[in-house]
Amino acid sequence: MRIGIDARLVYYHQAGIGQYILRLTQALAQIDREDQFIVFKSRKDKTPIIDHQPNFKSEQLWTPSHHPLERLAMSLELLPFALDVLHSPDFIPPSRTRFPSVITVHDLAFLLYPRFLTRESARYYGQVDLAARYADHIIAVSESTKRDTVRLLGVPENKITVIHEAAHPLFTPMTNHVELARVREHYHLPSDFILFVSTIEPRKNLPTLLRALKRLRENYKLDIVLAVAGNRGWLFEEVDKVVDELKLGNAVQFLGGVPNEELVYLYNAAKLFVFPSFYEGFGLPPLEAMACGTPVIASNVSSLPEVIGDAGMLVEPEDVEAWTIAMWRVLTDEKLAHEMRAKGLKRAQIFSWQRTARETIAVYRKVADA
Repeated sequence: MRIGIDARLVYYHQAGIGQYILRLTQALAQIDREDQFIVFKSRKDKTPIIDHQPNFKSEQLWTPSHHPLERLAMSLELLPFALDVLHSPDFIPPSRTRFPSVITVHDLAFLLYPRFLTRESARYYGQVDLAARYADHIIAVSESTKRDTVRLLGVPENKITVIHEAAHPLFTPMTNHVELARVREHYHLPSDFILFVSTIEPRKNLPTLLRALKRLRENYKLDIVLAVAGNRGWLFEEVDKVVDELKLGNAVQFLGGVPNEELVYLYNAAKLFVFPSFYEGFGLPPLEAMACGTPVIASNVSSLPEVIGDAGMLVEPEDVEAWTIAMWRVLTDEKLAHEMRAKGLKRAQIFSWQRTARETIAVYRKVADA
């Protein structure tokens, strides 16, 4: 097979879907030495995704990711290429091609929570209806996302294959206490802290977490700090406002974007990982935390119960008191925390990028042979 993978988004956005593209492509390179892959990159992207592998070739495209005319422009740019299948991991395929297409649907939050979007994001992701209709096959990253795709877009179930994501192999328990202390000191964190990892945007529901933190410190007398690792996304101003209103300036540390090489130590150093998101298509940060042996509390909605299973605590997203009590229990009960660490490590082993790659290749073959 000759397989094309649209990897342009990696240049513009290395979190979320950008990480999915990187991890999937690298796993495909590890397990598949027979099929021919063409990785389509932004013309501005000079960083190789795959090094020195004969069956992987990079091609640069002029069309920017998320451009208003992207679908049409991509169709024209891809005319010279003879492919058996094109994979568009960022939802939107070209408007017309001579070869079949596969898209990955990561989540449909923009349909369920339109108030959480910028105008530009709403315009781009609003094309998903057409994309789902014209794609030859859809990969959904969770059963939850598959259900949403069937229900909201009217896609037949047999057109969708669920293929889970996985944590980066880097995320694992760390015993280098010197390095753990170095990273903690680099980010000015105390020995006891709670960790949240994600882009700061309304869907992640940080205000609920901040209100629970306030109660935890005042009502339960726990001198604990919340570390927020992630860049500021759209509509983040509400979070700053809540921090000021609750006078939590000394109890919340905004770390900005943290590279994986340091993030793994933050996961390991944290007493607890918390993830109060309103909606996730998959939810990588809780899985990364479990892979590091960190106790996890997350929302009981969308894909999060599917990913976490019985390895963590699941809480209603907006129940401030439930979040407060759940955090207090894990932080004060070492036996409970130990059990959650063990269960999380075992749960995380179910997911791997090699498995994701194998199942994705099977979809490519199914589509190419149809």
